[in-house]
Amino acid sequence: MKAKKSKQRKSSSARFRPVSTNCPFCKEGKEPDYKDWQNLSRYLTDRAKIIPKSRSGICAKHQRRLSVEIKKARHLGLLPFTGSI
Repeated sequence: MKAKKSKQRKSSSARFRPVSTNCPFCKEGKEPDYKDWQNLSRYLTDRAKIIPKSRSGICAKHQRRLSVEIKKARHLGLLPFTGSI
């Protein structure tokens, strides 16, 4: 019988190349705020989905706070729950 060849997997860094983390909130020393909905809308897709941190380049701490603030702004009607079709 033949021995099975082991398949080598690509490392996770070879599968995708994340955006460098140049967090604008860390640079400016600000925190995401639901009242600044124009700034929050930069982190939404055209379908009103929150952009992941691997694409937006925001650090993990501010990504968590950003998602909470976007949800607050949606609840108050400042941002849409769904994108325009």
